[in-house]
Amino acid sequence: MSELQARIKQWMRTHSEEGMAFLQRLVQVPSTQGHEAAAQALVAEKLQQMGLEVDVWELDGEALKKHPYFCSSRPDFDNCPNVVGILRGSGGGKSIILNGHIDVVPEGEREQWSDDPYSGAIRDGKMYGRGVTDMKGGNVSLLLAIQAVQGLGLRLKGDVIFQSVVEEESGGAGTLATVMRGYQADAAIIPEPTNMRIFPKQQGSMWFRIQVKGRAAHGGTRYEGVSAIEKSMLVIRHIQALEERRNARITDPLYQNTPIPIPINIGVIQGGNWPSSVPDLVRLEGRMGVSPEETIEEAKLEMEQWLERLAEQDPWFKEHAPVLEWFGARWIPGSMDMEHELMHTLAEQYRNVAGAEPVIEASPWGTDGGLLTQAGKTPAIVFGPGVTEVAHYPNEYIELDKVTEAAEIIALTLIQWCGLDETNG
Repeated sequence: MSELQARIKQWMRTHSEEGMAFLQRLVQVPSTQGHEAAAQALVAEKLQQMGLEVDVWELDGEALKKHPYFCSSRPDFDNCPNVVGILRGSGGGKSIILNGHIDVVPEGEREQWSDDPYSGAIRDGKMYGRGVTDMKGGNVSLLLAIQAVQGLGLRLKGDVIFQSVVEEESGGAGTLATVMRGYQADAAIIPEPTNMRIFPKQQGSMWFRIQVKGRAAHGGTRYEGVSAIEKSMLVIRHIQALEERRNARITDPLYQNTPIPIPINIGVIQGGNWPSSVPDLVRLEGRMGVSPEETIEEAKLEMEQWLERLAEQDPWFKEHAPVLEWFGARWIPGSMDMEHELMHTLAEQYRNVAGAEPVIEASPWGTDGGLLTQAGKTPAIVFGPGVTEVAHYPNEYIELDKVTEAAEIIALTLIQWCGLDETNG
């Protein structure tokens, strides 16, 4: 262990309780969509206490709507600010964005929680609460990393840009707003709950709606009608075949542990309005995964062309083709070159701190990494504490020692990536 690594580890031990207290405060403030302001106020206060340059602003919905990467179902973003804190370097080093989202998904049925969803309860080295793993715990890892650098009196050459953004859970408008505000860097880290795995590639995704048409008739003479429900079953099987076809093309070893790298999921089925009537319309809604190696438009085109082939299976679809619509949330796929310097730096510091080889995989879900990479021209890695399998679940939790371990790794990465100014630190 190097002297610097030992000093950072000791700093974390001394200040971990303070960091976990702040995480608990963040978790105890609900920050679901449209209610992020109170949690963001805590973040801004923390950044000011750290002496960073702080930038707080509400998203401009009208300007965002004009951007080709924008997607959101919200009419406005009033009282939902982004918060950015900048640790200025002395110059001559590489810059980095540390990006985390403050918004959390709804807690769901409270009866399924052992504690209040926003309790921040701590038991057996774990903290519980909605958003603690996705991804307030990761955000605190970022803050601890910056504080460790400051606390040891180190001066970096490159800028560190911490971003606490809104709207990740519904398509990334918060991160897009940081891009439009001019924030850019040589690379970025997003501490989503990867269970300490490193994700240089992130799957994209988008929501779709398909209307399947039938012909109404009385249920007693259903043979005179055409059931949209029965036809929708053909459509679903056809989509499942597309999913199999698309995934058969993926040979990237980063997906070897993912059973279905880019799933197509049907999440909503609505149809019919009377038990004694043949249904004439069914609506399917779902999510289509997008490979890091393809664009959103390429995936859309493949789905559209595939649905056109339904007429080859059933003559009904020649005159009554399903109507496809893209709506709602969308996450842009992202990819960083495996030989990128930040990949090597982060992996090296992982080995130094964890004493093991990092697991490197592709993300099975969308993140803001694609927006940073494509819209912001800032290559992004996703790496953080927290377990994916408990995100969005009742009794969501995070292992507190992983929060500090991730912070150690990120602190050492900042020093190596941004460069240490020996004349000032």
